[in-house]
Amino acid sequence: MSGTGDFDLFRTSEDHDDLRAAVRDVVEAKVAPYAAEVDADARFPREAHEALVAADFHAPHVPEAYDGVGADALATCIVIEEVARACVSSSLIPAVNKLGSMPLLLAGSEELKQRYLPPLARGEALFSYGLSERDAGSDTASMRTRATADGDTYVLNGQKSWITNAGESELYTVLAVTDPDAPRGKGISAFVVERSDEGFTFGEPEKKLGIKGSPTRELLFEDVRIPADRMIGEPGTGLQLALRTLDHTRVTIGAQAVGVAQGALDFAVGYVKERRQFGKHVADFQGIQFMLADMAMQLEAARQMVYVAAAKSERDDPDLSFFGAAAKCFASDVAMKVTTDAVQLLGGYGYTSDFPVERMMRDAKITQIYEGTNQVQRLVMARQLLKG
Repeated sequence: MSGTGDFDLFRTSEDHDDLRAAVRDVVEAKVAPYAAEVDADARFPREAHEALVAADFHAPHVPEAYDGVGADALATCIVIEEVARACVSSSLIPAVNKLGSMPLLLAGSEELKQRYLPPLARGEALFSYGLSERDAGSDTASMRTRATADGDTYVLNGQKSWITNAGESELYTVLAVTDPDAPRGKGISAFVVERSDEGFTFGEPEKKLGIKGSPTRELLFEDVRIPADRMIGEPGTGLQLALRTLDHTRVTIGAQAVGVAQGALDFAVGYVKERRQFGKHVADFQGIQFMLADMAMQLEAARQMVYVAAAKSERDDPDLSFFGAAAKCFASDVAMKVTTDAVQLLGGYGYTSDFPVERMMRDAKITQIYEGTNQVQRLVMARQLLKG
């Protein structure tokens, strides 16, 4: 972990700054007004999706060769951060589109990329990711979903759990065991599954603490026949591909965490400057000022970690595993603290749904859990350190 070459990232380019302003304009006009309703009704944020597609912010990571805008990893993080500042559920549209399609970008054949990336780039399809199972969450190598070779097809049976945007997405990257006799973790392969594939169905939507506007459901496979040419990469390389994918996409969860923390801090600052108690503004009390200073300090540290990790993702640096895990872990812990403190700063009002910070606190919690719990992130970091 040399850290060299990263200092230029402490100042974003003019293009990045212009992008942030453009995303913020779209979000304030087309996303923020619906955020509370989307949460209360637990419905997919259609208004946000339409606005993001219209502005090419729904899957900015797709290269220009596949009809995308070719945003770099930092630009993609800025998009996700700015959307999450108003609505974390909506930020899962660009975040999960990258997660679902990243295996294709890393290892897919040119034919697969040409088939599936342009519809994603044009906003005609969402792309989800199916890795976890009921009994294979952090322990992904113990998955039981099977893909059995049958001529020039594979027959898929099993299930996947906690799949973001399930039912809304047209496309799914799904990991399944193709060689049950291989050593642990070595017999797993990745496939593209289409929503219309016969035998592919969904469980009921999960009832969740937060991100209620982003549907989370099981994927259910009953004799789903997949053409062999939909395999991503070589047989048996799926788990390694899944881990490489997460190295890149954990950075986007860090960006999401930074965004929701920024939204909570912004609202809390505005509130304490207006609210009066004991004859003066709440912001005039030193104890409140210390809380705000700590929130802002930790948030800026998290932002810099995420941006440096994004630069490493763009270059595919060899120490990305450490920096991706560190950025995701630190930023999500900060998001949980900052949003909880924002609720505290609003007092009784903070605990009501009349104000957005309680939603932000509930939404922030998932960033410590998905794409690898923060306990798993610490294992990833420690192993990288011990490997030298």
